[in-house]
Amino acid sequence: MENFVFQNPTKIIFGRDTERQVGMEVKQYTDRVLLHYGGGSIKKSGLYDRVVASLKEAGVDFVELSGVQPNPRIGLIREGVELCRKHGIRFILAVGGGSVIDSAKGIAVGVPYEGDVWDFYLQKAVVKQALPVGVVLTIPAAGSETSPASVVTNEEGALKRDIGTDLIRPKFAILNPELTFTLPPYQTACGAADIMAHVMERYFTRVKETDLTDRLCESTLRTVIKYTPLALQNPTDYAARAELMWASTVAHSDLLGTGRIGDWASHMIEHELSGIYDVAHGAGLAVVFPAWMQYVYQEDVRVFAKFATRVWGVEPDFADLESTALAGIERVKDFFRSIGLPVTLTELKIGTDRLEEMAAKCTERGPVGNFKRLDREDVHRIYRLAL
Repeated sequence: MENFVFQNPTKIIFGRDTERQVGMEVKQYTDRVLLHYGGGSIKKSGLYDRVVASLKEAGVDFVELSGVQPNPRIGLIREGVELCRKHGIRFILAVGGGSVIDSAKGIAVGVPYEGDVWDFYLQKAVVKQALPVGVVLTIPAAGSETSPASVVTNEEGALKRDIGTDLIRPKFAILNPELTFTLPPYQTACGAADIMAHVMERYFTRVKETDLTDRLCESTLRTVIKYTPLALQNPTDYAARAELMWASTVAHSDLLGTGRIGDWASHMIEHELSGIYDVAHGAGLAVVFPAWMQYVYQEDVRVFAKFATRVWGVEPDFADLESTALAGIERVKDFFRSIGLPVTLTELKIGTDRLEEMAAKCTERGPVGNFKRLDREDVHRIYRLAL
């Protein structure tokens, strides 16, 4: 096990009707916020009215910025930065899923910075200050409600890039599973793939003697595997939705990565897909992760055999661990198919014409991944495996 420091200060407020507490939570920091959200779904569901009522009851004034898209855009973040400066906003309230939260985090780091906020995502600048962020979560997927990360897309150049700093961990996250009842099945499935990917990025490590976090990762994966079909069968199953929402938060809170060195190549490889083709991040991960597994499993067959046995219940063949490992990879693909996700680039209507471009962009800062270091040619081969 590696040395580690673990600190996650985000306050979790979980359960039914908890969004009604948002005004009281915000009031502890300020009486004026930017209310940041996506399209009209929070208004159709009544969530917008409940949040506004709670803010007003607490005496919190607000300025609105809607329009966040999946794979959030730097253009809207820049607009939010200017809006906050104009109105003296000192707190960002994100109501939505990971895209809204990541956009809010981008605004939070951009307001106190004198340059262009995109500098942070290009690693041309280091985040030294950020406005506080609070969250009312509506989609269990990205785990951004407690993470130190923000991933956004620049419309110019179709670049999807990330930043990571503890300064952007939300101050609080309100998690009401009932808010996910109206999610479309495909969005629920994409969320499940995203959750699983966050766990698997940490699970596949070359670090030894990590049994406790191995078991925590395996249990989280098994929870998602069990409850995603139940949520798809009955969208208002509170128990299933609650398990998925909490799994999403635990998966990306950094707890499961303690003492380990994660991989993260699959996320980097997928970012080029969604950056160029604007595919749903979870769908892209459902395609990329099995291809990555197929490409790297021989680096440590035992880890993949353990994954197959403990997570998917594959009967281990001690005389042929490779067959056990490969069976586990097939179970991953079978599960994604069963919940309605693609597992090939062809299903996403993506051909070979931009694979080399994506591989080059993915590795422009150098090789990616830790389980196996992947250069440009490696990444190109993984894209081809995913076809």
